[in-house]
Amino acid sequence: MRLRNVNIATLVAVLLSGACAYAQFPGMQQAKHYAWSDKSLSPDARADLVIKEMTLDEKILLLHGGGLGMMSTGPSESNGGAGYTRSIPRLGIPAIQMADSAYGVTLGAMKGRYSTALPNNLGAASAWDTESAYEYGQLIGRELRNQGYNMSLGGGVNLTREPRNGRTFEYQGEDPLLAGTLDGWVEKGVQSQHVIGDLKHYAMNDQESGRDAVNVHADKRSMRETDLRAFEIALGISDAGGVMCSYNRVNGTYACENSYLLTDVLKKDFNFKGFVVSDWGATHSDAKASHAGLDMEQPGDFFFGENLKKAVQSGSVSEAEINEHVHRILRTMFANGLFDYPTKTEVPDVDRGYAVAQKIAENSIVLLKNGHNVLPLTGVRTVAVIGGHADVGVLSGGGSAQVSAPGGSPVPPPPAKDMMSMFIHPQWMPSSPLRALKSNLAGAQVTYDSGDDVAAAVAAAKKADVAIVFAYQWETESQDLPTLDLAPEQNKLIEAVAAANSKTIVVLETGSPATMPWIDKVAGVVEAWYPGIRGGEAIANVLTGAVNPTGKLAITFPRSDADLPHPTLVLPPPSSKPDYSHMKSIDDFMKVAAKGLPPFDIAYDEGLKVGYKWYDAEKKPALFPFGFGLSYTTYAYSGLSVTAGETTKVSFTVKNTGKRAGTEIAQVYASLPDSAGEPPRRLIGWARAELAPGESKQVSVDVSRDRLTVYDEASNSWKLVPGKYVILAGSSSRDLPLQQTVSF
Repeated sequence: MRLRNVNIATLVAVLLSGACAYAQFPGMQQAKHYAWSDKSLSPDARADLVIKEMTLDEKILLLHGGGLGMMSTGPSESNGGAGYTRSIPRLGIPAIQMADSAYGVTLGAMKGRYSTALPNNLGAASAWDTESAYEYGQLIGRELRNQGYNMSLGGGVNLTREPRNGRTFEYQGEDPLLAGTLDGWVEKGVQSQHVIGDLKHYAMNDQESGRDAVNVHADKRSMRETDLRAFEIALGISDAGGVMCSYNRVNGTYACENSYLLTDVLKKDFNFKGFVVSDWGATHSDAKASHAGLDMEQPGDFFFGENLKKAVQSGSVSEAEINEHVHRILRTMFANGLFDYPTKTEVPDVDRGYAVAQKIAENSIVLLKNGHNVLPLTGVRTVAVIGGHADVGVLSGGGSAQVSAPGGSPVPPPPAKDMMSMFIHPQWMPSSPLRALKSNLAGAQVTYDSGDDVAAAVAAAKKADVAIVFAYQWETESQDLPTLDLAPEQNKLIEAVAAANSKTIVVLETGSPATMPWIDKVAGVVEAWYPGIRGGEAIANVLTGAVNPTGKLAITFPRSDADLPHPTLVLPPPSSKPDYSHMKSIDDFMKVAAKGLPPFDIAYDEGLKVGYKWYDAEKKPALFPFGFGLSYTTYAYSGLSVTAGETTKVSFTVKNTGKRAGTEIAQVYASLPDSAGEPPRRLIGWARAELAPGESKQVSVDVSRDRLTVYDEASNSWKLVPGKYVILAGSSSRDLPLQQTVSF
């Protein structure tokens, strides 16, 4: 169905936020009398039975979106999410209802629905906890079903090559093993609820500036060992049903029509059995995209509707190829229970969501500095809380990941400067750190100053035993950060307060690393990320010692932008920026997207040196290294033992040498032989060790051989380079006191 004459403001709102109107469609319910209703059959067999009965029109109907429900002029099956496919009642095929859900189900409030805002993905990754990752996904999957959705559009696993990327907060950090493992468990949790999981944005989609025009240049080995390795690991754990191809070009070809990415790597080498769905408006052809391995266009049918049907009728696309696309979609629907377990709208368990969100936030918060043990706050009589809207809430990330704040944002959005800012603007979750601190510090006087007037903030700080400055950096889809520096006024506020009170603590709410020109002037720094719907309570529990911080950075914090592989953000030239000024309908948008934009080039010449590997290889100091995080106790490492084999056994002892119980995230790295041509170290495993004061535990990490291999482009295979390997263990990528050399 073609959608026309749509208001441009409405269109932008939907495209960037995924909003769609909901109109109940009197379609089929659970199929009961078809041959493919037999649950004892495999998903593949059931899919094949359906395909035998389908017409070409019905097959084509499954390969594209039904449009954006808010823009439909007639009855729509849309459940109000980012996109959907239409049902086929004749064959008992249900609609696929999709919702953005990076850190919670988006747009709930617009439909009178509640969604739990979890800590953002990079924050949650800093817990290094597969059990909590599974619980994270399970909650999202459950709330998707509560709202009538059966496919998640979360699952961001792009590695952080460009930390100023506006969507860094949606991803899982800079290491392929950590990011792939954690996102794999998130998607496994999503799919446990009979919801199709999704991994995105495939691939090399590492910045928002000019994302629909940028042409990324990277060699195959670098891609396979970094970004693509993370996707491979995540798929191996989750068996996710969907992979979303990205807007950008890779080595000259759009990701959604790139046969190397979609077919050679994803479907053949990774043995991906699900379907590839385009990012919204990222399809640029019919036959070429189909041949390359794109299975579904979203949100409409500009290429995979009548155009694709004509391509089949003309012989430029075979019906066998169409059947392959359809099979992948149907097989995924069967495998994830969409036929057998129809969604039923239910009221979510809000209290349960709160509890999960708070627990994950508490495990994710990273203590970065604790000079003179200024934390936890014990025995303090007066505390000045300053800035960051800490009196009313905590910040969240924007764009299509934005989870609606229950009751609306307690911080009113700034006046709209243009059409985009009408819909993309900061939102705070109504969870007040100030209120939580007052509750936890019942015997102390806790005051608040907005920080708008530096002189007033300084006066408040001088009167207090401890000053806590809340600072933030908002991130959103569709735009990158110009710098990792905080806004100048925030840096000035921190410096002024620190000069007035030697016990100044900075709490950061950011979705990316932040540079800290004031680091030597403050006593403490806590990275709280975007901590979600119970973020205020989680922050207060960590600051007051009710919770001992355990989080470790999933991303390196550089000293300045100058230390990044690409010190200056590469921006698109005017010719590579889309012109939507005259857009009046979805057709207009799709025509602009279909035409494409002149590419501009980015060379990822850092190659294998992503994240901490860059700093190690270039011998650059980091502000805070990958894997770093302090605790209110201390740990000692000893007794490393390594037994090399098909699975290498790495064992060592961790002792809690302090006076508080705590959980240490013990990390294992490997230095490969020089002939491998690798960066100095790579993460090969980790373990969480819960320890009482004075307790010692032996930690064991099993390292599979694939974690030590390198990709050989000539043979398209992974090889273990013969030679000596140094196995290292410790508390971060830069604190590895134990090491042993083994030979393979």
